[in-house]
Amino acid sequence: MTKISQFRHPLPTLAELGRDMTVLTRGQRARAIAQPFLYVTGYFTFACAGWWVPAILAIAAYTFVSYGSTSHDLVHNNLGLPRRLNRGLLSLIELLGLRSGHAYRAAHLHHHRQFPDHDDVEGAAAHGSIWAATLAGPLHQFRVWRWALGHYTTDRTWIVIEGIGCLTILATAFVAAPYSVIPLVYVILVVMGSWTFPLITSYLPHNPGGVDALHQTRRIRGKVADFIFRRHYYHLEHHLYPRVPHQNWAELASRLDPYLDRAGIVPIYFGF
Repeated sequence: MTKISQFRHPLPTLAELGRDMTVLTRGQRARAIAQPFLYVTGYFTFACAGWWVPAILAIAAYTFVSYGSTSHDLVHNNLGLPRRLNRGLLSLIELLGLRSGHAYRAAHLHHHRQFPDHDDVEGAAAHGSIWAATLAGPLHQFRVWRWALGHYTTDRTWIVIEGIGCLTILATAFVAAPYSVIPLVYVILVVMGSWTFPLITSYLPHNPGGVDALHQTRRIRGKVADFIFRRHYYHLEHHLYPRVPHQNWAELASRLDPYLDRAGIVPIYFGF
């Protein structure tokens, strides 16, 4: 967690905010784990039935609940799972999206330590324009994988195997294409979904010119933001208290609001 004593207006410790912020029920934990698999299963079920609109929506939902929710909590070990199970689920859930879970883990934890430094591969898009962030999408996952392979020797075996797994899924989809386009369409959809990450998770929520951690990540509020991002756009709160799982971000933000107001952190309203 960011050292809260460094700020002019010190923020409360996690203990002062409430230890319940890190607690999940069994039902919350089970839903978080099950959702990515259910949405991928939903895609193939709908696609096989010829129902392409719900199939595409299922992939959009998978992309949202994997990278931004379940996988993110697995990166931070916030679901309270045994280490091996946590690592295995991270690898499998991200592999379903043709992404390396352990490359994501390496880059994201580095992002928490180093942002806004320029060697932060995950936060790189925050330093440019909105158009540059959009154009960074197609190569973003490869850049993350390459960076992690070169900088994070601890999990190198995981990262290599996950890279091979992504190529295997891609090759299998092309081989199967003459018989069914469903696997190839799946691959195209999940890859295109990941193209949004530099814009949505790097450029929009960050301000690399901020003087400290309170000002380098935007305090976003608003009912429209809540609706579109399903109460996931509490990125400042996450940077300050990364041990809090995503299910508790809204409550964390509510408890932090008085402190952020006193510190002069002006909320940015997305919509109203």
